[in-house]
Amino acid sequence: MFDFFDMILTPFRWIVSVILIGFHEAFNFIGISDASGWNWTLSIIGLVIVIRGALIPLFVKQIKAQRGMQELQPELLALQKKYKGKTDQLSRQAMAQEQMALYKKHGTNPFSACLPLIVQMPFFFSLFTVLNGIGHAAQNNSHIGALNPEQVQQFNAATIFGAPLSSTFLNNGGNATVIVLSVIMILAMTASQFITQRQIMSKNMSEQALASPFMRQQRMLMYVLPLVFAVGGINFPIGVLIYWTATNVWTMVQQFVVIRNMPTPGSPAYRAWQERQRARGKLEPTKKTPGATVATAEAETLPRVPQRTQPQRKNRRKR
Repeated sequence: MFDFFDMILTPFRWIVSVILIGFHEAFNFIGISDASGWNWTLSIIGLVIVIRGALIPLFVKQIKAQRGMQELQPELLALQKKYKGKTDQLSRQAMAQEQMALYKKHGTNPFSACLPLIVQMPFFFSLFTVLNGIGHAAQNNSHIGALNPEQVQQFNAATIFGAPLSSTFLNNGGNATVIVLSVIMILAMTASQFITQRQIMSKNMSEQALASPFMRQQRMLMYVLPLVFAVGGINFPIGVLIYWTATNVWTMVQQFVVIRNMPTPGSPAYRAWQERQRARGKLEPTKKTPGATVATAEAETLPRVPQRTQPQRKNRRKR
């Protein structure tokens, strides 16, 4: 099983290492020593920029999928009520078919919402195996991925603030700087991930979507996943922590831009966006009706469909 997993990761390791070497040579060309830990650190950040930049089209699809999932939540709840208490095979099959029809109708599915994460996981595991194997490859004077033995030795000896990039919190070689830097990076990694999920739920979801069972599960994951990464982070080399922190910060900033400029209709961010548009004169002011709710006020900004006038009979007109 491990050999099969390793075989799958092999091409990704080569891609990751080639990108690292490319940035390493570029930074060396502009005057940063090829043996410097900062050269390799900036190369890892460059790797993040390349991978996340390539994932932007998938991220746009993810945003559309998430919005589609939010829009169909009322219909999913109605479907669950329809088949509540029905546990026979025919009912379960009919419910599954109707769910698939809803996903098709809204052009979304749960898989699309997590597609970018799934795509970048092979790169993350590949980087992990490359950086985690640096020490062993240095001892054997061998290559790893596209990194030749000389580059492996350079990376193994590279440090930032005196902490080797290939060291981990648990395997620190008695270097206190490794422990301190690992803790800082783990906290930054988990905090950026939590903030990203928090801003989605607090600003970019309607009240109806937040009340759904799906969102209750997501709220639980918002607290659980950072803890999982925090615990797992003590096994990550500092180079991997740099990669994961940088990619989380990218996600956080990217999500902030999307929420501000393309908010989900009905969410607090959408109401804030409407106010900014009105202040710029790009949206008509809301006509406030006494006793109107926020939802009513938002509905008043939408174009109204003219109602068809019913024909009257001649005898009614005479009256």
